[in-house]
This record gives sequence, C-alpha cells and structure tokens, in this order.
Amino acid sequence: MIQTPRFVNKNKTDFYKVLIQRVDKYFAENKLSKHADAGMVFKTIVMLAFYFVPYGIIMSGILPLWAMWLGTVVMGFGLAGIGMSVMHDANHGAYTSSHRLNQLIGYSLNLVGGDADNWKIQHNKLHHTYTNIHGFDLDIRENAGLRFTPGVKHKPFQRFQLFYVFFLYALQTFFWVFMKDFMQFERFRKSGDDGRDKSARTNHLLIMFFTKLIYVLYILILPMLVLDITWWQLLIGFMTMHAVGGFTLAIVFQLAHVVEGVHFPVPDETGKIENEWAIHQMHTTSNFAPNNKWVSYYVGGLNYQIEHHLFTRVCHIHYPQIAPIVQQTAKEFGIPYLTYDTLTEAFASHVSLMGKLGRNEVFQVATDIG
Repeated sequence: MIQTPRFVNKNKTDFYKVLIQRVDKYFAENKLSKHADAGMVFKTIVMLAFYFVPYGIIMSGILPLWAMWLGTVVMGFGLAGIGMSVMHDANHGAYTSSHRLNQLIGYSLNLVGGDADNWKIQHNKLHHTYTNIHGFDLDIRENAGLRFTPGVKHKPFQRFQLFYVFFLYALQTFFWVFMKDFMQFERFRKSGDDGRDKSARTNHLLIMFFTKLIYVLYILILPMLVLDITWWQLLIGFMTMHAVGGFTLAIVFQLAHVVEGVHFPVPDETGKIENEWAIHQMHTTSNFAPNNKWVSYYVGGLNYQIEHHLFTRVCHIHYPQIAPIVQQTAKEFGIPYLTYDTLTEAFASHVSLMGKLGRNEVFQVATDIG
C-alpha cells in the first residue's frame, strides 16, 4: 500500500511562519483586503464578455461564416480567461470572504462545461497538497501517453511525445467536458478523496449532469436550430474554441510545474518528505514572465505560481505586490525561488523538459532537497 506523503520540517525552519507574518503585515499596513477589489470585479466582467459577447454575435446570424469562426477563436480565449481569472480564485475561496458567493462565482466553470466540485478535489486538495508527487498530484499523472514526471514508467513511444503533446493540449477542455469529469467523479467516489457521503455525491452528480446538459443545449443544439450552418461547420467552430482554450490553459499550468529546475520529490518508504509543506512548494513550483503586465492580467496571476501556492486564499490581484516579500524571505532562508523572466523562456524550458522526459533522461531523486 502506498503511504500518503507526510511533510517533515527536517531543518526546523521558521520560513513559512515568518513569511505569513510579513505578508499579513503588508495587508495590515496598507489597509487592504486579501480578496477581490473593484478592478477584479471589472476583470470578471471582461473575461465573461470575451466568451459570451462573441457567442451572442454569432447567434445573431449577422456574421459571414469566416467571421463566425473568428468569433469561436475569441470564445476560446474567453473560455481560458474565465478558468484562470475568475473561477480559479473563487474555487480557492480567494475571490471574497463569502463562502456562498465564492461557490456561486466558482460555478462559472460549470457554465463553460466543466465541473467546479471535481476541480476543487483534484486541484485544491490533491495538487496543492502533494505538488509534483507522483501518484498523488493528478495534474502530473500520465495522460494520453504523455509523461510529465520521471515517476511515470517510461514507454518507448514517449520518446516522440514532443510530436503530439501540443495537439493533446488542444484537446484538453474538450476531453474535460465530455469524459474527464465523469471519470474523476467515479475515481473520487472509489478512493474517498471527495470525503462525502452518498447523499452529497448524488447531489454533486445531479448538478454535474444538469449543468452539462445546459452547456450542450446552448453551445451545440441551439446553434444548429438557429443558425444556417451545417453540422460539420458547427463542429469546426466548437473544436476551434476548445483547441484555443485547452491549449492556453494547458500551457499556463504546465509552465508552473513542468519546467527545468523544479523537483519531483519521492517520499521515503514511510511516506515522509523531508521538508515542510511550504518549502516543498518552493522546490516544485516556478514563476514566469513576472514583469509582463499583459500576461499577468490575462492568466489571473498564475505566472506568480509560487505566491499562489503559498497563499491560495489571497486574490491573484495582490501577487505582484507580495512577490518581493516572498522572494526576499526565501533568500534569507536559503530557499530557491525559481522564475523565468519571459513567457518564451518558460515555454522553451517546458519543451526541453518534455523532450528529456520522453527520452527518459530525467530521473527521480530519493527525497526532496532540504
């Protein structure tokens, strides 16, 4: 039986304690809430508009076919924007101090075909707790033949994964909507990772079915009834939207944890990771393009992934301001703070690491580095 990883503060460091005190002091001295402000509310409207305004214009039937297709490209960026800049904060409890309002805003994921309850289990509970630990962090599990970690047994065909990885990235949200959520629901039911009883699971399943039905109705059935297009033209537009959205989401999340310089720690035979949780996050997470305001705005601060992992309940609009505090504290305690200056550099690093993983040139270390 695989032992659940346990984080041990081997060096008895006060890193996280000191860091929390300093970040709390920043918010107190500047009299700021850790949650969303008016700018975040406006941003939410912008991201929703990126998705639903092109949809409304397409549904009006006033556009030529080529312009409809361009509209689906914009919808794809809107889909990714909602995922990164709206639902992500809400489902972490970072958008507002109100649990009900966070839950409501978090269901924007359901509005675009996903399932917020499944996502919170996979992302909040498993990924954020066991970051880059094979067998526990589902974000780096082998998926469709892709090898994201040296913990996955190498297969000969994976030496060619750079030739198909980006095509599969483009299919990510399509697979998510129609297969992944159902597969995860069953997986979490069997494993008990959802921590719920039969009644709660039934309610979750009903919500998932109902919201996916609404999604299929407005995104596929209604356009066929209203627009003068063929089924294959609709399919091209639908898949274009998901290709843009899926590729964008996949790239942003992979640049945070599957790049050169991050670790893929292996627990010892008792499940022990010889680092406290916060230092583990520093070893397994990377920032990218921190000085690019356009990137930061669109990706919902996910280019400040280190700050996000350490302070999940702080809204992403604050990450650029607390990043220097995290970096300075890490330097004082001799803890790595990995960042790539540009999006291009981070992307190149991801490509390089995926190539090495495909060729089986990256190997596990026995335990994390203290």
